Amino acid sequence: MRNHYGSLCTEMYEALHPAAPEDELGFYLSYARRGQRIFEPLCGSGRFLVPFLERGFDVGGMDSSEEMLAKLKEKAPDAQVVCATVEEWQPAAGKFDYLFITSGSLSLFTDADACRAVLRKVRGALRTGGVFAFAVDTVAAREPDSAGYEVGASVKTAEGLDLILKSKYRYDEATRTQFSPGIYELYDGDRLLRSEPMDFQTHLYGPGEMNRLLREVGFSQVKAYSSFDKAPAAPDAALESETLLYECTA
Repeated sequence: MRNHYGSLCTEMYEALHPAAPEDELGFYLSYARRGQRIFEPLCGSGRFLVPFLERGFDVGGMDSSEEMLAKLKEKAPDAQVVCATVEEWQPAAGKFDYLFITSGSLSLFTDADACRAVLRKVRGALRTGGVFAFAVDTVAAREPDSAGYEVGASVKTAEGLDLILKSKYRYDEATRTQFSPGIYELYDGDRLLRSEPMDFQTHLYGPGEMNRLLREVGFSQVKAYSSFDKAPAAPDAALESETLLYECTA
């Protein structure tokens, strides 16, 4: 399944990203208010959702990976989360005050029509005046094409086993799609215990591309930032900043 976070992928993700970066977390927390209804699609293992809960916010979430949600539930057993794809999600109209999608995860929707449908669904789920904050990867984040798989990360599991990620890269200029297939391998010494392939793909946004989509689906105000301290993004920021951040008002 494309972009699916399986058990080995989830274990490595937790080892490499045990907590949300403070500057990124602060950006998303800056829009949250007491008494609001908040929701995080693509919440993963909860490295952002759990800090929201710990601060007393009314927040729920959704992810298509059972493995990631199981990790979230270990951290916050009472968290209100559901296992579903964004395509399956059917929120009531005008239900939320604030929605957020972190870590460039909106770029996982590589098809323009699919991304447009997600944005429309988010827009419809927000109350008038509600805020949607998110990030996307840009063409500045493009990885050089590689001939074959190379080890990109290696961690020790709690059991003392070696978990390795091998990746390769190919970029399609016509569609601005970054193909990053990977293979997770679990070793006990030199003995391979298990492997897990992942067909990872992201869309890398060019200048003005996301702004046009947001206007098209009906957001009344759109602000783009090039950093978590909300420095306004220049029109061609996608050529220099690997991530662009957006604040949109319904």
